[in-house]
Amino acid sequence: MRVSVEDGVALHVPTWDAGGDGVPFLLVHGLASNCRTWDGVAARLQALGHPVAAVDLRGHGLSDKPDDGYDFATMCADLVDVLDAVGFERAVVAGQSTGGNIAVELAARRGDRVAAAVGVDGGSIELSRQWPEWDDCRAALAPPRLSGSSAVTVEAWVRSAHPDWADWAIEATMANFERLPDGTIRPWLTFDRHIRILRALWEHRPSAVIPTLQPPLLLALADSGDSWSGDKRSLAAELVARSPRVRVEWFSPGDHDLHLQFPVELADLFHRALSEGTPGGS
Repeated sequence: MRVSVEDGVALHVPTWDAGGDGVPFLLVHGLASNCRTWDGVAARLQALGHPVAAVDLRGHGLSDKPDDGYDFATMCADLVDVLDAVGFERAVVAGQSTGGNIAVELAARRGDRVAAAVGVDGGSIELSRQWPEWDDCRAALAPPRLSGSSAVTVEAWVRSAHPDWADWAIEATMANFERLPDGTIRPWLTFDRHIRILRALWEHRPSAVIPTLQPPLLLALADSGDSWSGDKRSLAAELVARSPRVRVEWFSPGDHDLHLQFPVELADLFHRALSEGTPGGS
């Protein structure tokens, strides 16, 4: 379906109707990604009785691509409009990577609409701890200029980097790009808009926001055995110590795209956490 948000921008929102009264889920992708990356998780949640909606954030995938609105406040407002359109009064809002931080921000701003927040290798990303200066962060994390690259070459690179992924996960990742008639690709999210969202993520301070949350928070984090994993463990321990409403589960080994690598296991974790109370609850 297409959902019009406050400024007239329309977002692409696929839905999965479970036909029951399970707790609904809204799934939010990461920076420069797209809603199809949630297909495996959504299908499993539907099978477990949960109605599900996913969304292509503005500028991404099949959603409209306006010049403005790439700050967290606007993207959170977009998600409220999505919840209204799909009829979810309160939902578990799960986001991967940057989408997890947006889910946390939405829980802080509109706790009345968020039954629980989930960050999938996200939610607790605090880039300013590693890069106190924005220019250093931008230099380190600016996306590669992939426009004009061969689709075949890019797909081969994705497959070689993730040999354990199913074919649907490769196809969902390739949906981050528009395929052109000449066989090349270009990212749906333009470079300039990517940088604007990256700046918003750099400015986000989950260590300050998360202890104030009223909805519980589940952090499903990937341990890839690198230094970043060590930083994530330190911050996760800090957050658990500061808030009894934070629960952390680790996938070890795991990569950043846990929802593509372990969709069934991740959905089962969401469902199990709800059956035990709520994600992050006691």
